[in-house]
Amino acid sequence: MNTSNLISLPRVFDPRGNLTFIQYPNQIPFEIKRVFWTYDVPGGEQRGGHAYKTQNEVIVALSGSFDMVQTMPDGTKQTFSLNRSYNALFLPAMSWRHLDNFSTNAICLHLSDKDYDPTDYLRNFEEFKEYISGPF
Repeated sequence: MNTSNLISLPRVFDPRGNLTFIQYPNQIPFEIKRVFWTYDVPGGEQRGGHAYKTQNEVIVALSGSFDMVQTMPDGTKQTFSLNRSYNALFLPAMSWRHLDNFSTNAICLHLSDKDYDPTDYLRNFEEFKEYISGPF
């Protein structure tokens, strides 16, 4: 299993307001095929709770903050707190994840290297563990 890692995005400072951008291949390791965002998450709710078999993803907190929790097959967890729009998190395929601890007005941007495919999802943690331990 590859590991997730934080990516520092470029920041262009300007007295009128700052600018950050994402370009392939300079900031992210894949061409973007799909973009979606999560917002208006009610207090105490979680999003995610799945892994992708083949899809890689980059997540950015465009506004507000939230935590991305990656769970390893042995149950250990790694938490990434995203709260700056110039930081991104790369999540490789076969990363079990969920998002929680959303602040008011948080906006989570997702950039993917694949088109939407419901068969690429592993939505049960036990199924995920079996999938990565067996031949695939």
